[in-house]
Amino acid sequence: MQLLFLVPSPDLLANSAAYGNSQEDSQSFFGLEENDKFQSRDYLSIQSEGQDMSAPSCGTRCRGKDALRQQMSNSSFPTEFLLLAFADTRELQLLHFGLFLGIYLAALLGNGLILTAIACNHRLHTPMYFFLLNLALIDMGSISTTVPKAMVNSLWDRTTISYAGCATQVFMFVVFVTAEFYLLTIMAYDRYIAICKPLHYGTIMDSRTCVNMAVATWGSTFLYAVLHTANTFSLPLCQGNALDQFFCEIPQILKLSCTDVYLREAGLVVVSVCLAFGCFVFLVLSYVHIFRAVLRIPSEQGRHKAFSTCLPHLAVVSVFISNIVFAYLKPPFKSSSSLNLLLAVLYSVVPPAVNPLIYSMRNKELMDAVRKLIWGMFFSTHKVSFTLQK
Repeated sequence: MQLLFLVPSPDLLANSAAYGNSQEDSQSFFGLEENDKFQSRDYLSIQSEGQDMSAPSCGTRCRGKDALRQQMSNSSFPTEFLLLAFADTRELQLLHFGLFLGIYLAALLGNGLILTAIACNHRLHTPMYFFLLNLALIDMGSISTTVPKAMVNSLWDRTTISYAGCATQVFMFVVFVTAEFYLLTIMAYDRYIAICKPLHYGTIMDSRTCVNMAVATWGSTFLYAVLHTANTFSLPLCQGNALDQFFCEIPQILKLSCTDVYLREAGLVVVSVCLAFGCFVFLVLSYVHIFRAVLRIPSEQGRHKAFSTCLPHLAVVSVFISNIVFAYLKPPFKSSSSLNLLLAVLYSVVPPAVNPLIYSMRNKELMDAVRKLIWGMFFSTHKVSFTLQK
């Protein structure tokens, strides 16, 4: 058998080698490009499915941060708060509504009668009754801040309050409670001057001084309430929006705040405690001097008259301070929802309702003025001008 071999020429081999190399290079190039295309498609599909990549685009990262920031914003500053209900059954809710309605109307009637009687009777235009008029106005505002919302929630079986409504309630409640404490301190000073320095009473407690004291009380409490409310509602809330109280109050809102920002309120709380303690010491010292002066009065009638003007004020101060102390200085381990509700009613609802009774029981002048007002209001109307008598 004869074998035949075909040997290509050198030029043909060179051209074939060049063509093969160029084809391999072309295939490798197009293969790399094709792989890149597949990888790009895979990356886009993975990115669209929300899987993490080693180097995600800025748009994805930014959208994630925006969503997280929006979620934190919604949870830190809720649109409404959940208040604590007095009862779960409908019958008890209606019972609480009727009870609160009776207390609210009694408080408005009693304080309104005192306010109108003092304004209409010129014999009562003295510093003591001028401050009592302001106290009646404060009591009417204080009980109107908390009780109407509680009645509405009980009547319509609701527990919510808006964010703006909660802030307004906190502001008004701080204004009236702080103003009452300052005013009770001023009234103690007024009784001290009247009993311990009776000859200088008309000079010290003149009309201008009384008006300046009242204006300073309202102005300082307004500024204090603005600072407290702004500072409280600027704190992010990380513990939900459920308040363990039937109205909005600062301690319950602070319980919902983040632990790392809770200290922002500590400075203002320390200042508040110092001011309250200073007023309390002033009250105690004033009544120590008052009792010493009263016990030195020789006549029994004089002692009785002095005590009749001081004991109502002392009773109001005792009720106010004792309720505040029990509400805010109770041991934490004894705190419960029922106890919080009871103490809140004692210091926010009871004092405005009983203050008119306390001041009118042993005050013959005020009782006569109220009786004349009730008798004459249906027969004649008078224009009233208020000027203080020395």
